[in-house]
Amino acid sequence: QVQLAESGGGSVQYGGSLRLSCVASGSLGSSYCLAWFRQTPGKEREGVAQVDQRGLKWYGDSARGRTTISRDNSKNTVILQMDNLKPTDTATYYCAAQIPDTCGALTLERPGQYQHWGQGTQVTVSS
Repeated sequence: QVQLAESGGGSVQYGGSLRLSCVASGSLGSSYCLAWFRQTPGKEREGVAQVDQRGLKWYGDSARGRTTISRDNSKNTVILQMDNLKPTDTATYYCAAQIPDTCGALTLERPGQYQHWGQGTQVTVSS
């Protein structure tokens, strides 16, 4: 069993920054991909960023240039640094893990390829 625990969500003003963290635990194996998705009511889950076991990173179109994903394999942690936040970034952000790691360029567009999900953390950006 795999557990993902997110933290760091909250409310910020337009142009502000937030840092989301996710700690993975349980049966992770030796190789897994980690990602952040976001979702608003009535919309499909959208890929924000992902990082594979080797440290290769991919970013969704909406987040590119304003977000940085990083991971610490020694701590089973993935971080999402979000800067210059806009009201359109308001959403529930989810951490996800794919085990084993088969992440590629299209994986971020296919949330169904991630088997494990956290409970989500709310991000609200006011204008």
